[in-house]
Amino acid sequence: MPQLFPRNANALPAVSLLVVLLGGLVVVVGGWYYLSPRFYEVGYMPEQPVPYSHAFHAGQLGMDCRYCHNHVEQSPHANVPSTQTCMNCHGVVATESAQLLPVRESWATGVPVEWVKIHHIPDYAQFSHAAHVNVGVGCESCHGRVDQMVVVSQVEPLSMGWCLECHRNPEEHLRDPSLVTQMGYLDEMTEADIAANRERIEQEGIKPPQNCSACHY
Repeated sequence: MPQLFPRNANALPAVSLLVVLLGGLVVVVGGWYYLSPRFYEVGYMPEQPVPYSHAFHAGQLGMDCRYCHNHVEQSPHANVPSTQTCMNCHGVVATESAQLLPVRESWATGVPVEWVKIHHIPDYAQFSHAAHVNVGVGCESCHGRVDQMVVVSQVEPLSMGWCLECHRNPEEHLRDPSLVTQMGYLDEMTEADIAANRERIEQEGIKPPQNCSACHY
């Protein structure tokens, strides 16, 4: 009986298996990256009801982050500024600006400006701004160089793995608590600063938790 298939067809099962394995690997790696916060959350830059430039206010004018976000040292949650906070300045500065019309309307009606939240923490996780700020974790560690952002965007994934990296190596992000709002601090951090942080961690017993119950209810 003549042979129905050429001899090289014997390799077909092995080639098929290899293709399936490689395809599965591509799917896993692609899913791991493209379905991760680093891909679909980093860069999120929603349009706000009022075009507020952090580059101008925090950068050029040098305003302290805590002037607007004034609860971060006492509250687990960071607050957006109230209309009163905006009007402290804009009651006398740029009072006729068309861009600030929503702020003036909010002031007149008592209806808050509906700012769009940028940084989202899942409901099943807890994060305390006060706990981090008061120990000396700078704003830029999580939010990036907001003093250079005309429009604020998310620059870090805020994923569990990203958080754990900091908890395992806190010396790379700590500073004097009085300097938490200083931008560019991380760029200037030296090995001597990191060594001093390690000593401080030892002396003050700073132990960022890595157990599940620390962040999950």
